[in-house]
Amino acid sequence: MKLKLLYLAAASLFSLSVQAQQDGFFTSKLADQKKFEADYLKAVNSDRFKVHLTELTKNPHIAGTPENELVKDYMVQIMADAGMEVKVWPYDVYLPNHPGKSELQIISPVQLTLSQKEGELAEDPFSTDPRLHLGFNAFSGSGDVTAEVVYVNYGTREDFMKLVEMGVPLKGKVAIARYGGNFRGYKAKFAEQQGMVGLVVYTDPKDSGFTRGDVYPKGPYYNETTIQRGSMLTLDFTGDPLTPNRPALPLDGPVKIKRDDPATVEFHTIPVTPIGYGAAKEILSRMTGADVPASWQGGLPFTYKLTGGADLKVRVMVDQKPEFIRANNVVGTFIGKDHPDEWIILGSHYDAWSFGATDPNSGTAMLLTFAEALGELYKNGQKPSRSILIGHWDAEEQGVIGSTEWVEHLREELGAKAISYMNFDGGASGRNFGASAAPTLKKLIIDASKEVIYPDSAKTVFEIWAGKNTEPGIGNLGGGSDHIAFYMHVGIPSLSGGSGGTTAYHSNYDNIHYYSKFSDPSFKMGGAVAQVFGLVAIRQANATIIPYDVPRYAKDLKGHFEQAVKNVKAMDATFGGFDQVQTALKALEESSEGYQNAIQNALASEKLTAAQLKKINTGLIDLEKSWIDPKGMYYGEWYKSLYVCNDPFSGYASWILPGIQYEVATKNTSRLEEWDTRYANAILDLSNKVKNLSTLLTN
Repeated sequence: MKLKLLYLAAASLFSLSVQAQQDGFFTSKLADQKKFEADYLKAVNSDRFKVHLTELTKNPHIAGTPENELVKDYMVQIMADAGMEVKVWPYDVYLPNHPGKSELQIISPVQLTLSQKEGELAEDPFSTDPRLHLGFNAFSGSGDVTAEVVYVNYGTREDFMKLVEMGVPLKGKVAIARYGGNFRGYKAKFAEQQGMVGLVVYTDPKDSGFTRGDVYPKGPYYNETTIQRGSMLTLDFTGDPLTPNRPALPLDGPVKIKRDDPATVEFHTIPVTPIGYGAAKEILSRMTGADVPASWQGGLPFTYKLTGGADLKVRVMVDQKPEFIRANNVVGTFIGKDHPDEWIILGSHYDAWSFGATDPNSGTAMLLTFAEALGELYKNGQKPSRSILIGHWDAEEQGVIGSTEWVEHLREELGAKAISYMNFDGGASGRNFGASAAPTLKKLIIDASKEVIYPDSAKTVFEIWAGKNTEPGIGNLGGGSDHIAFYMHVGIPSLSGGSGGTTAYHSNYDNIHYYSKFSDPSFKMGGAVAQVFGLVAIRQANATIIPYDVPRYAKDLKGHFEQAVKNVKAMDATFGGFDQVQTALKALEESSEGYQNAIQNALASEKLTAAQLKKINTGLIDLEKSWIDPKGMYYGEWYKSLYVCNDPFSGYASWILPGIQYEVATKNTSRLEEWDTRYANAILDLSNKVKNLSTLLTN
């Protein structure tokens, strides 16, 4: 019955969809494409998602461990069996994959050693695995310090500015910060900049804990022992810390890569350790200073204080030594039958802090499910026109390292061949569908979501996702995962998507038991995500003309620059605006309108030759490169995109027009004219490319 219903649903969607014009396709190709899509939707087997997720998460598998090698071998086998050409790309990268030695103690007014590991739970058999580590933060400094304590709220740039404004002494103190508000590494960076000697980080129950609902194992929220692990790396580039702009090729390989001396790299020097809120309570409840600002109050049942007082002394000891480990990226390819050198790339990392059931391996399992479904078609002769690649990246958790090394290794080839990169880190970690994307890819996601039934529902993913809105919101990409190098360094349109929810993020409880109780007990979302983004990939792979939403550039840029002007005027009321940019935007709006008319006519008339189509698609791949500026950003030249970057003060947030955002954040007006010129040049370059494409479409 279940299989019959799936066939009926797919057939219904097929009959509805075939009536609609599909972006990028000659009309004569639409029927074949719709059959391809219907066959793919039927081939997706959600039961296989559960099989994969169970196998991938049997063991804790931090990068560089034998258990992570087992995950690699499993993925290689599944993708090869699906008909993909599979290659392992090895790199020797410098990182800590073990906590080393660490202790956290209250020295006075009592002597108390605080827990640094999750409690074992009778309800969760995975929680007793002897291979599970203490909580640790990769790239903590090593040291042994004893000092008074200061509560720094989330440890954001603004929080530290507030502490300085309030006159709270920071130098020589240990900071205690709650997770949230920024990338955890910036908590250490800002603390160190203020002369603090150590950092303790915890998840407050106000953010995930008993104030939100039932805690694990009864509910999904953090219990008092749950610890978020994570990297502290905050360099001015992404990837292996010893090889910026260079791939960290194997030390024993034929090609020798220059590696920087670790002593010259700006790693954190202060010891950092994460704990649960039960351990944090022992420190926070003994603090005796002034009350915190109201917005800084957390969820523990007492008034939080700014300082601990002279009597409260805390010892933080960390001895953590990075070393070279072998990171292996696994890349499989369904070779395109017509245009093998035009690539659509999907990916997720596979290394985890513990078992990784939600982060990242729900994404890994989804991609393997996608590979098997497309593989069924591939083996039956239904091959995509362009190549579809699936990348499983290693060593992401310590600093988005594996994917970055691969991008630096293949930088020129990717720049010429890659149509898009789609990231699925934790891609099926809950029941709430969502996405963030480059402007040119947003419509593709929305259109595909209308074709897939949301699990356990009669509605489409689009209907559930949009709710009462006419269209769902799609965000802009920030930092924190494997799209960074593709999008912000090379200029490949990227997206991140899937389904999410409350998780046991980066803790020892992120296992299949937790997933089966709280993330998605039905195990159906993985299949639905594979269906939606499988369609996104297949439409890019088979379209006659790459189906970028080119006019979306002008539409989004108009709003972004309006906001940028407001932001600048907030710090300088005399600012008159970005005049060069406004002229360039008008040109882009005109060329975009011309392109839209030209492509509609070209698709309807079907008169373009193969040679003309090749030139057009090559030109489309080049559009995003207009944003790639060799000079890069002032806060890090590795970040080349003028359009988008992760916020260098928080790490996670998306900065659109990052050159201007940085000047606003640092309250600097001296370079605004320079940015007006640099952005205008980029927009005019993009406009000219769009205009040239219109000419190719009409000749």
